[in-house]
Amino acid sequence: MSKNNKKLESLVRPEIRAMSAYHVPEATGLVKLDAMENPFAWPIEMKEEWLQLLSDAEPNRYPDPSAKELVASLRHCFGVPSELGVVLGNGSDELIQLILMAMHQGASIMAPTPSFVMYRHIATSLSLPFVSVPLNGDFSLDVPTMISEIERHDPAVIFLAYPNNPTANLFHDEDIRAILNAANGLVVIDEAYQPFARKSFLNRVSEHENLIVLRTVSKLGLAGLRLGFLVGHNNLTDDLEKIRLPYNINIFTQLTATFAFKHMDVLDGQAAILCNQRERLLKKLSSLSVVRVFPSEANFILFSLLSDSAERVFEELKEAGVLIKKMGHVPGLPDECLRVTVGTRSENDLFFEKIGSILK
Repeated sequence: MSKNNKKLESLVRPEIRAMSAYHVPEATGLVKLDAMENPFAWPIEMKEEWLQLLSDAEPNRYPDPSAKELVASLRHCFGVPSELGVVLGNGSDELIQLILMAMHQGASIMAPTPSFVMYRHIATSLSLPFVSVPLNGDFSLDVPTMISEIERHDPAVIFLAYPNNPTANLFHDEDIRAILNAANGLVVIDEAYQPFARKSFLNRVSEHENLIVLRTVSKLGLAGLRLGFLVGHNNLTDDLEKIRLPYNINIFTQLTATFAFKHMDVLDGQAAILCNQRERLLKKLSSLSVVRVFPSEANFILFSLLSDSAERVFEELKEAGVLIKKMGHVPGLPDECLRVTVGTRSENDLFFEKIGSILK
């Protein structure tokens, strides 16, 4: 290695050099059941109307920096009161990063584990200490330990995924309220999978000055847009707006999301179908004696193999043309865990047929 290369490498913080990039597996030619996407296309009439709308866009011009029409549509669609602030992000990942960027140097970040990996990943990238509190064996919050750790570390931000990823369960409302009451810092309730849970803390933001509710439209069926939004009190959202990059929501996302929010009946109908398919797939998987299946309030199902290798089953499913998620070693999860996204009826049937054959 040259002297110049060593100098350049020394410019990067050691914790960044020690990190691994977030890996997205290649899925070409496979039935893709690994990323919690909505598998349904839009009705042809809706797609044609959307394409006509896009034809009027002016990509040579910057988009509206505050996305006023989109925010108004979003407020109407999701019932966000006018007295609360809304911040838009290029996916909810950017909003997680934005929240943590705003915290003072050395601020502690807390989340139960296992949970969404980006909480720790982004905290580490910003040199913020991360405090993890293991979930109970049934994946519920260990409230006494969390409150003890809150008193010990006084975290600036606590993340609670609701439903939780990768465990797919909803935490008990009284447990979340206990965390809200104990916290001196922000509590971010991440409702990425809300379309499948039908429960939300959005209507309680007004009651708690330290509460932020985070949403994404990805699981709703708009993953390609990369649009997230958060709702909080104006004193918080005004500060976040100061560090949000200008023009972070491009013109095509603004047009498409505004259009899609006018067709929520279509998206809600698709979510309802996926909920029905989830229950059907849960029942079918539970019929396999060699599998332990965990309850789900999301659009994915976590399960563990009782007497087989997750690596073997994952690879054989992939060879059979079906891609799911191999969890690997995740503290707090049983060994040999896999996660499957709920797809269309035919995709779910193909997955079950293949895994049933592999496990025989």
